Amino acid sequence: MKSLRKAKIALVCDWLTTAGGAEKVILGLHRLFPTAPIYTSLYDRQRVRGFENAKIITSKLQRIPILRRRHQLLLNLMPSAFEQFDLGQYDLVISSSHSCAKGVLLKPQTLHVCYCHSPMRYAWDNHQKYIREYSTNSLVKKSAQFLIHKIRLWDRISADRVDHFIANSNYIGQRIEKFYRRKSVVIHPFINPDDFTQLKQENFFLAVGRLTSYKKFDLIIDTFNQNGLNLKIAGTGNMEGYLRGKAHKNIEFLGFVDDEHLRNLYATTKALIFPQKEDFGIIPLEAMASGCPVIAFAKGGALETVIDGKTGLLFAEQNIESLNQAIERFTDCIFERDAIVSHARTFGQERFNRQFLDYLHKIWQRHQLTLEHDKY
Repeated sequence: MKSLRKAKIALVCDWLTTAGGAEKVILGLHRLFPTAPIYTSLYDRQRVRGFENAKIITSKLQRIPILRRRHQLLLNLMPSAFEQFDLGQYDLVISSSHSCAKGVLLKPQTLHVCYCHSPMRYAWDNHQKYIREYSTNSLVKKSAQFLIHKIRLWDRISADRVDHFIANSNYIGQRIEKFYRRKSVVIHPFINPDDFTQLKQENFFLAVGRLTSYKKFDLIIDTFNQNGLNLKIAGTGNMEGYLRGKAHKNIEFLGFVDDEHLRNLYATTKALIFPQKEDFGIIPLEAMASGCPVIAFAKGGALETVIDGKTGLLFAEQNIESLNQAIERFTDCIFERDAIVSHARTFGQERFNRQFLDYLHKIWQRHQLTLEHDKY
């Protein structure tokens, strides 16, 4: 029976073109398994750091440089791109997937473990609204209407290729069961708490992320237009022009900020505003690692990271009134910043590594026993 230490391992992820939460997870897995190659559809080494020493194998889509930063345009080609990877030499494949990475084709003897950030959002979550609100050209929107049904069918079929699902939150675990009819275990993602510090608080609120429709930056701007409080927004995205156009002078757009600048913002802001329904949400944890309270929408992954009244405040509805009430309530609260930091530290990478490896060893041993049994 082969031990896990002697197993030939490959990692698979959807794409490496933006530095987000999923990319931080695959970087963590790369550090756990530094000799395992990473298979992905697209890789932009200028925008995604930390993989300089990794062996990265990209799909044929990499040959289209103009589309590396517009992977949404390639959605219909993604299933085929992942199915064309030759992974026949590996004993264990670990996919980090919120789109098509879990759809790789493997031999029956290969164990496939998927760390699932979400079932494909644009296939299952009110896809018509997603297509309508996504600010891209009309040709893409019309094409998406025809293609989304085909993508949904493929997504459901490809989920059956996975031997074991790991969900990044209880919320995602419920979605995996609903859409894929599969059970999962929950292992929360991680942050590196030692990367963050506390500084003297300044008079501004903070919002961070990609400026896209589901992140609800329009709600943040409408709310701060009304209350007149100082707000800084860190991030870029396809809604940036629209959002800048409607924002009042109390709202400052910082554009792209590097890691050092972002840590400084976390350390000096009064609170982070987080109004979206997120699969998990790394940004609130990073803010809390700096002692920063989080004002978050009370749905999705935020319920698993933000403790109402202790590490931040939760608001019930995604509207101006509900968010403003939470901000008003925030001004009357006193938060112990050290307690917020202590809570964030429970989501460190050592905890993730331990839980991930413990689970992997358990299912690997079970898989090896099954292979031994099948010989007879």
